[in-house]
Amino acid sequence: MGLTIGVDIGGTKIAAGVVDEEGNILSTFKVPTPTTPQAIVDAIAAAVEGARAGHEIVGVGIGAAGYVNRQRSTVYFAPNIHWRQEPLKDEVEARVGLPVVVENDANAAAWGEYKFGAGKGHRNVICITLGTGLGGGIIIGNKLRRGHFGVAAEFGHIRMVPDGLLCGCGSQGCWEQYASGRALVRYAKQRANATPENAEVLLALGNGTPDGIEGKHISVAARQGDPVAVDSYRELARWAGAGLADLASLFDPSAFIVGGGLSDEGELVLDPIRKSYKRWLVGGNWRPVADVIAAQLGNKAGLVGAADLAREPDPIM
Repeated sequence: MGLTIGVDIGGTKIAAGVVDEEGNILSTFKVPTPTTPQAIVDAIAAAVEGARAGHEIVGVGIGAAGYVNRQRSTVYFAPNIHWRQEPLKDEVEARVGLPVVVENDANAAAWGEYKFGAGKGHRNVICITLGTGLGGGIIIGNKLRRGHFGVAAEFGHIRMVPDGLLCGCGSQGCWEQYASGRALVRYAKQRANATPENAEVLLALGNGTPDGIEGKHISVAARQGDPVAVDSYRELARWAGAGLADLASLFDPSAFIVGGGLSDEGELVLDPIRKSYKRWLVGGNWRPVADVIAAQLGNKAGLVGAADLAREPDPIM
């Protein structure tokens, strides 16, 4: 159906890219992310106009971090932008003169991985993104499943621990409080404070105190064998794998695709996730076990997926 533009709304920049039907990005255009909701709409339009120069474009797909309605037009609620019942499709269409669809950003990334990345060859996959928080997407029978109201696959807010840690969503014990970048840093700080003698490498990378530990320090220290850093990854993986086992009981996919920033650590995080998943999978010794594989598209997945979802009037159910 021709070229489309995918839009990825980040905390510091908005990226728009022209994508062909094979998932190749032909050109990109980036603008800073403004601080007000209306200015963000204007910036999205500016990024689209910048990317489309010299290309014949048939549609635009926008990946938004928030709850998007079934019609792929309105953002019900966005936690990091003050969008409430925001008619984003209509607003951007009025500015760029092209058909626009709006999709949850984790769903867009999941579709990108399924179509052009690690999910190629699978019909039934579950994607999770382990980043600052935890998101995901459901592809069953080659279709992106969004639920009746369009807001399915908010995996990060499954309550794993009754009356557990307070989550930014207002609930307690959400999965992302135990399996995410924030959780990893918390584990490392707690362990370094309790046993600083086991965190010499990790502490040296920061300012010498647990409060100075950042995610990038944990990765470097773990690769050098720092006991606290390694154990922090194991704790994150224990929770991540346990959650995948629950999702397997619900969806029975052939593969779990693990994306987000933490997936960049490769086997450092994937191997213990697989072990935890197998440990908590009901009947795991006697049943087929889904593959747990790393995402391949990195931070391009959301842009590519959003662009591809713009090619059809309604390719999802």
